[in-house]
Amino acid sequence: MNTESSLPKPPLALIAGPTASGKSQVAVRLAQGLAARGQGAVVINADSAQVYADLAVLSARPGGAEMAEVPHRLYGVWDGAEACSAADWAAAAKREIASAHGAGLVPILVGGTGLYIRTLLDGIAPVPPIDAAVRAAVRALPVAEARAALQAEDPERAARIDVADGARIARALEVVRSTGVPLTVWQARMSGGIGGDVTLHPAILLPERAGLYARCDARFAAMLGGGAVDEVRALLVRELDPALPVMRAIGVGAIADYLGGVLSLAEAEAAGAQATRNYAKRQYTWLRHQPPVEWLRVIAENYQIDDIFVSLLR
Repeated sequence: MNTESSLPKPPLALIAGPTASGKSQVAVRLAQGLAARGQGAVVINADSAQVYADLAVLSARPGGAEMAEVPHRLYGVWDGAEACSAADWAAAAKREIASAHGAGLVPILVGGTGLYIRTLLDGIAPVPPIDAAVRAAVRALPVAEARAALQAEDPERAARIDVADGARIARALEVVRSTGVPLTVWQARMSGGIGGDVTLHPAILLPERAGLYARCDARFAAMLGGGAVDEVRALLVRELDPALPVMRAIGVGAIADYLGGVLSLAEAEAAGAQATRNYAKRQYTWLRHQPPVEWLRVIAENYQIDDIFVSLLR
């Protein structure tokens, strides 16, 4: 008997990787491979910087040629004055994925923002609003001090967070202080994820680190010569809240310091490139260890799309 539970689940391809790993190009190649078999596809952004209209250059948003080749969704759709939370993005991604499935297309999720991907697939923890005074006090702490406090108040969570990941340390500390309950407990109550409703075809790109860091340096240098300075200048004119994600994006601070006369252009380039490498390293570590062990890790760079998406392309 054919019941609803026995029906095949619609496909969702996922290409994750650190910044400068070539994820967008791989997504287009996968879409081309599907098209060659008569199957349409749509690429859906899962990068927390590329959602902002203000960061076309500094987020390395796909260019016109790539976006003309295959339909792209959720790129540059948020104004920088409005923060796009993981929950905001997940809600939008669910709509795009449902629309793609309704049109008979394969959605290809591409990005490196682990929190976005996890929220979409696993759901959202029902953490109550954080007390404003608690948040302000926690966010004012130096990273080392916040980490020491987290080790005392939520040692289990502290052991799972990189010592340099100030954002995650602050989040875990403000949650346990505001609610009296560790973040891990809240996350055990997550709901709303679509992981059980799709057939996931994941691939994590983990290129050789030295080459990855060299690409980070080259890419930031190209950004400086390709409009990034004008992009930051336009942001500064808007006088946005410096706490907004768009103002904390990689490279914005360094270029703002250059425009303000604090750094030379060479110093801004060095600072921006270093920040990019640091971010890529954190992404690499998270993607290597946090996703399920059965997700394919692609180490070599001379791979074929047919080899890593066999089940989707056959």
